[in-house]
Amino acid sequence: MTTGTTTSTFAFDGIGTQWEVVTASPLGPRLRQRVLDRVERFDHAWSRFRDDSLVTRLAREGGAATFPEEAGSLFELYDRLHDATDGAVDPLVGRDLELLGYDAGYSLVPASRELAEQHRARGRRRWSVDVRRDDRTLSLAEPTVIDVGAAGKGLLVDLLTDLLLEEGADVTVVDGGGDLRVVGRCPVRVGLEHPWAPDRAVGVVTLSGGAALCASSTTHRAWGPGLHHVLDGRTGRPVRGVVATWVVAADAVTADGIATALFSTPPARLAHDFAFSSVLMRDDGILDTWGDLPGETFS
Repeated sequence: MTTGTTTSTFAFDGIGTQWEVVTASPLGPRLRQRVLDRVERFDHAWSRFRDDSLVTRLAREGGAATFPEEAGSLFELYDRLHDATDGAVDPLVGRDLELLGYDAGYSLVPASRELAEQHRARGRRRWSVDVRRDDRTLSLAEPTVIDVGAAGKGLLVDLLTDLLLEEGADVTVVDGGGDLRVVGRCPVRVGLEHPWAPDRAVGVVTLSGGAALCASSTTHRAWGPGLHHVLDGRTGRPVRGVVATWVVAADAVTADGIATALFSTPPARLAHDFAFSSVLMRDDGILDTWGDLPGETFS
């Protein structure tokens, strides 16, 4: 990432990844703490990797839970993504991820065939059928593992960006493990990391004016042949055919959600409901570009 200006960076860990807030001048201790507190509140609501979160309580007990104020817009986005992908994007894939080994303890060991077959025999739960929602409140008939990884990190990028701007910080970039939003008119050049060779780029984009870039890859969280974290909600199994996606949109939560949706759904279909440009890499290494990408790809 190249900003072309003198900057200060506040780096920290949160929700399982490394963050960088790039500003024209250093953030003060109070504002740094506000950022960390906001990350903690988000994690306390949405993480399926901690015992005290709302998501974990629903996984243990089912019933109803009222989520923080950002939930309304997140749930509405999932409604749209679920519809646009014919159910491929579904936050009820949490138990499928656990059975594949991507569980709260990061065991990375798939469950036994017997346990997986028992889960499949119960039938797939679907966001559009098995969840009752009243604005920010979810009601579940039985314990269910929710996973908002398809768009959650992008949402937190937006929340931190808004917090910093409300505080008057001279923000340049908020970067959550490669999902980022660029603030201001000064352009920032960002390389698109090659999924099989992190020291190489498959392209570069130039962002400014609040634009966001989010990426997803089946190689970053992979722990065995055909085992990775991007699932098709219709089957509960890892997707195939696409290995990486990069999306530019007006905000990070949309870019993050579309980056996941592109593993199952053509960009032309998603463009009926969302404004974005994108690059995706197929498993044969071919790159497909969609929309008015603010950059270029390399052969």
